[in-house]
Amino acid sequence: MSLSQALFSTSLYDETTFYAQFRHDLLRSASEVVIESPFIARERAGTLYSIFERLIHRGVRVYVVTRDPREHSETMEEQSEAEIRRFEALGVQVLLCTGNHHRKLAILDRQVLWEGSLNILSQAKSREIMRRIDSKELATEMFSFLKFENFL
Repeated sequence: MSLSQALFSTSLYDETTFYAQFRHDLLRSASEVVIESPFIARERAGTLYSIFERLIHRGVRVYVVTRDPREHSETMEEQSEAEIRRFEALGVQVLLCTGNHHRKLAILDRQVLWEGSLNILSQAKSREIMRRIDSKELATEMFSFLKFENFL
């Protein structure tokens, strides 16, 4: 079946509607969660710790792909380093990227793909948009395009 023939659902969210659906999707994850967010802020990351803890307890692998904190301003660097340590203490595997890393997406169980402008682990006041795509084919395509199989 070609991609044009594949059946999938897609919907749009903004900064006010994204997190309720994203939390719901996270809690339904059964095997793997990959979140790519260049920035990590204490307040936003803190809203997801209990979910990550539950997922890891259930055996779900949780990965965070983020910008190397040394590429941030001093204040953001310290905050990012502290949150990375908290993630790792929970059992989240954190991968650091260099070179102006700026992608924002999540792939859940290689079935649900979130992509857009919202920094999942730091969003606070900005206006953003995210598209949710429920498609094994498209989620797997993104996973492969980003060469995650080489790192995760």
